Amino acid sequence: MKRVSFAEFGGPEVLRLMDAEEPHAGPGQVRIAVRAAGVNPVDWRIREGQILKAHPIELPAGVGLDASGVVDEVGEGVAGIEVGDHVFGEGESTYAEFAVLSAWARMPEGLTFEEAAGYPSVVETALRVIREVGVRSGQTLLVSGASGGVGSAVLQIARERGITVIGTAGAANQEYLRGLGAVATTYGEGWVERVRRLGPVDAALDLAGSGVIRELVELTGDPGKVVSIADLGAPELGVRFSGTAGSVPDALAEAVGLISRGKLHIPVEKSYPLAEAAAAHIDSQAGHTRGRRVVLI
Repeated sequence: MKRVSFAEFGGPEVLRLMDAEEPHAGPGQVRIAVRAAGVNPVDWRIREGQILKAHPIELPAGVGLDASGVVDEVGEGVAGIEVGDHVFGEGESTYAEFAVLSAWARMPEGLTFEEAAGYPSVVETALRVIREVGVRSGQTLLVSGASGGVGSAVLQIARERGITVIGTAGAANQEYLRGLGAVATTYGEGWVERVRRLGPVDAALDLAGSGVIRELVELTGDPGKVVSIADLGAPELGVRFSGTAGSVPDALAEAVGLISRGKLHIPVEKSYPLAEAAAAHIDSQAGHTRGRRVVLI
């Protein structure tokens, strides 16, 4: 089978489309014929060797955590799923023709493989950081870098829970944020004052790692009310860095419910052929994403 992998840490140029042995489903796992794989910032952070503590790997290594596809092997002890079922979930080395998933759910009716691949890690992360930052119904949450995949999920989940969200993004994404129910404003010079004029902030999330931790602490008044998923230096300022996933099966179950009720939709901004995985990483690292990017197999 074909698989994207890398033999050394580095930039996108280390990615190679190679022949590899097919993986097989072990106990408690399923294997899928991959139709699409989600492109997440964690993918290129792992490729660069940034977060080895949370994601230890041995080189050479495959790339990707999220995928959608058709089940073609069911491991020992797995019940309620059959060969031929359409699923989305999380596993490893998902930029490949076949991948093993350790957490999965049946795809909601009407969702395409391309769309489904963009949800697993994004929804788990969104649910986790909303929980960790402790924001509640009736409060206001500030989201820095709100137009990407996690931001898109946070905005919709928060709205469903009665939380007001102020989202920052580039000028081109202001209407997109408003369409997801956020009070939108631009980043850049003067952004802190623009946020202040919108009202008090109870909690804040840093989703882009754009060097705004001090300002988020200033706006909330307490480093304990700020969580980052993108700035590894956040703990130096007393802010929690959230990089370890919680229960992916629970997150997938909640995602299915939200999607099925029409309460969650994350658009796919761009899709890439498997051979262009490096281009997908370059675009992901550049930021300014509206929704998700996926690799198609």
